[in-house]
Amino acid sequence: MLETFYRIKDTYYLVILAIAVPVNIVAIAILSRGKCGLSPCTTRYLVAMAAADLTAVVTAFFTRIKYYSSRSYLETYPLCSIIFVLQCASRDCSVWLTVTFTFDRFVAICCQKLKASYCTGRTAALVLVITCTIMCLKNIPFYFIHIPREIIDVVLWFCKLNPAYYTENQWVSFDQFDKSLTPLIPFALILILNALTVRHILAASRVRKGLRGQRKGENCSDPEMESRRRSAILLFTISGSFIILWLATVVNFFKYNVGGTDPNNYTDSEFILKALGYMLQNLSLCTNTFIYGVTQSKFREQFIAAVKWPVITIVRLIRRQNN
Repeated sequence: MLETFYRIKDTYYLVILAIAVPVNIVAIAILSRGKCGLSPCTTRYLVAMAAADLTAVVTAFFTRIKYYSSRSYLETYPLCSIIFVLQCASRDCSVWLTVTFTFDRFVAICCQKLKASYCTGRTAALVLVITCTIMCLKNIPFYFIHIPREIIDVVLWFCKLNPAYYTENQWVSFDQFDKSLTPLIPFALILILNALTVRHILAASRVRKGLRGQRKGENCSDPEMESRRRSAILLFTISGSFIILWLATVVNFFKYNVGGTDPNNYTDSEFILKALGYMLQNLSLCTNTFIYGVTQSKFREQFIAAVKWPVITIVRLIRRQNN
């Protein structure tokens, strides 16, 4: 059973890599042009999220490269430990940028007095820099949790987890802190912010309908509510995707950390459940671009134009040569 699961898992990660890298590059390229009808602060958040997702999926592949090759320079110690730190940092950045984006949209929809000063490109850039800096600093201790697995011709090869990570109090505390910071706290914050946003939208909708004297059966457009609706759709699809794809990891957190399961004595089913959580995490690294395509018509237009451009260019070159 486990052998079959390992083969499926290895294929799955290769597929995720093949999808996530191009779609995130496309998202960065299209969003950076600023022609998708989004505000500057929203654009900066989405570009940063795509960049974090791209970094996370690439570093995740580097940490798994030992499964696809017999030996690589990337597997030498301490380089493999550095790559692991980069993977954890990019993962945390991806998660917490989703939180900061959710908070930004919460302010834009629910806090009109604060919106003018907070929902700006400058504030977004500052929040992005601070968030990513904190996440990178937080993951530095992960560099010290590995030890070399082999010594071949005076070269240290591969990284393995130091057994003290599960026994020494400082490492156990850090592990609990790490798992709480990602994804437990973001999971709770996103749920709370979305609930508050939904409540505000429903209350505002009732008030505006009352003020406009809108009756049942009338088709009276409201530009303000339409703008909020589009913003809310983008927010709920991105944060909803995060909640669904990280749910298994949160369940594992409560099952193993709160329940006190020994990570060195997993049963096959427990191991598969934990691995599925990681697999869904990696799937979350390539879903946002599809969300943009489904929810944003101008993004679709830019994407179609980008796909058509090389075809049109080739056709023009062929016609010039024929003429």
